[in-house]
Amino acid sequence: MVVAGLVACDTLGGFETGSVGPDDPPIVPVATPTRAPQLRPTTPAPSAASEELRIHFARVQNDLLVQGLLRQDGGGIDTPYNDRMLTENFVRIALFDEYISDINGLRAQTTASSLRRWAEPVRISVEFGDSVPLHQRSQDAANVTHYAARLGRVTGHPITVSDEAPNFNILVLNEDDRAGFEPRLRELIPEIKPETIRTFMSLDRSTFCIVVAFAKQDEHTYSHAIALIRGEHPDLMRLACIHEEMAQGLGLANDSPRARPSIFNDDEEFGLLTTHDEQLLKILYDPRLTPGMTEPEATPIVRQIASELLGGPA
Repeated sequence: MVVAGLVACDTLGGFETGSVGPDDPPIVPVATPTRAPQLRPTTPAPSAASEELRIHFARVQNDLLVQGLLRQDGGGIDTPYNDRMLTENFVRIALFDEYISDINGLRAQTTASSLRRWAEPVRISVEFGDSVPLHQRSQDAANVTHYAARLGRVTGHPITVSDEAPNFNILVLNEDDRAGFEPRLRELIPEIKPETIRTFMSLDRSTFCIVVAFAKQDEHTYSHAIALIRGEHPDLMRLACIHEEMAQGLGLANDSPRARPSIFNDDEEFGLLTTHDEQLLKILYDPRLTPGMTEPEATPIVRQIASELLGGPA
């Protein structure tokens, strides 16, 4: 889910360390200082509400897998598409918004928009709630780093993981962490709108994850983005959220029921970024397209790029 925030329109965690073994016995019988026991960092025990969500999402993932969903194969002979389909999917996903903002928060309503993407380098920081287990932080941080490198290769745009002036914050929060997170949201984005805060603070369980991308008024390039990943998700669903929200935060703001094989489709057939989705990102960051282009302006160029990507005439 992605919301364009300010245009009217969705630290690397600690790593657990192993204990150190005892020193070799001394050669001579002299007194040696006793080694103080090394204590592993701990995280607070989850509340009943957070534990209930963890159980719920584990069942959701299991149900999806039983149905053959959350595929990780990137698509194959059972999911063919051509340059016309790729063009139509790009137009629907990159040139329309999935949500609009009103006084009550974000509301589902597909509306025509314009092409938006990043112009400045994307610097991603991962921040974990206090109750997120340490081993999970390590896993998620590694997944974000690996995926950021992939997105950089695909788009040709500078995308790195860095705590130096980050402009794309990924928040991995359990329910207990999110409950008191409003001050941190205001710290990250001082000009954040109240309705956007309400969206973060009042998620129901049907929203697995969310990203909000911000652009300055009357501009079409993003300056900041914040993604929220529920820490209660099991491993594959957290990874699927990382894949979708990071890609949508780059400018693929909408979903389409016709996009296949794609994670930009609410049917959950594919859990991880597909080859089709990589081509959407290549089109989005092709220099022949310009931020602010509308559907009539962009479509002929998109059609040409799609044809080239799929081996058609140059």
